[in-house]
Amino acid sequence: MRFKSILNRLVAATSLFAVGCLATHQAQAAPSYVPRQITLVVPFAAGGPTDKIARAFIDTAQRIDPGLTFTIANVGGSGGTLGAAQVASGPADGSVLLLHNIAFAVAPSLYQGLPYDTLKSFSYLGLLEEVPMTLIARSTLPSTFTGLQQWLRDNQSAATIAHAGAGSASHLCGLLFQRAINQTISERVYTGNAPAVVDVSAGRVDMVCDAANASATYLPTNTQVRAYGVTAQDRVNIPALSNIPTFSELGLNEMEITVWFGLSAPKRTPARVQEYLNDLVRSVASDPQFIQAQESTGAVVVKDKRLKPRKHKRFVAGEIDYWADVLIAP
Repeated sequence: MRFKSILNRLVAATSLFAVGCLATHQAQAAPSYVPRQITLVVPFAAGGPTDKIARAFIDTAQRIDPGLTFTIANVGGSGGTLGAAQVASGPADGSVLLLHNIAFAVAPSLYQGLPYDTLKSFSYLGLLEEVPMTLIARSTLPSTFTGLQQWLRDNQSAATIAHAGAGSASHLCGLLFQRAINQTISERVYTGNAPAVVDVSAGRVDMVCDAANASATYLPTNTQVRAYGVTAQDRVNIPALSNIPTFSELGLNEMEITVWFGLSAPKRTPARVQEYLNDLVRSVASDPQFIQAQESTGAVVVKDKRLKPRKHKRFVAGEIDYWADVLIAP
């Protein structure tokens, strides 16, 4: 099954209990062989979704272990590959980490000659959280998804969909949507999703895929846009989004995508340091304050086996293959 975005309550509760014990243990000071000063490289601009999650992570990590001091380094450019390259060639002692997202798995299909191997140049430390996407459109389009599909068939040459550049989550979501409805829609490229949403609101472009935690902030009050579907396995259980159906409910099973976020370190990082850092990721992911803060926005904190380094790496490997098929297929 593609992307396990939302786990059922029983599994979540069981997993939370299991890692909760670890969180209590990790509240103690880290061993002496773990660096006390850690740079967390965010391969995107300050203030963006990845940066915000990074800051929430380090706030929680420093509360769990007050002896740790994190510094965020925003190293944007080339779809996140510049920051990833910096970490891949950085000191392999646990002092430099990478917070990557779905772009990490897309880059091998978009960029030739990457200065690192996505699977071989990093030590995977655990998947942290996922955020589904919502399909947003100008409010003057039909109010039902069936009506939207008919409008797209009738206006194929005129319809437009925005995204934030090749390999961005909005681009990937838009590609899946076009595949799912078996129709090509003219694309409009923006510097980010925020200006794209502005233009959808103004009617200058028809639709855009936006992250659920972003769309939840404006859907209740912006009457110039409407949401048709969410790309999660289950509906997003927050007031702003709970009435939006999943695309599976709408008959588009291929539209299950989440923007995921995980941590990694340079490949040669000592095993015992990796073990501590994975414990820290698990502790953050089981912290009640972190979970409440993230999931109140529509994100889903990972509670399954992808918290384990091997499962995290296997998940990314599957993502690389999947997106290569989407992006390279004729």
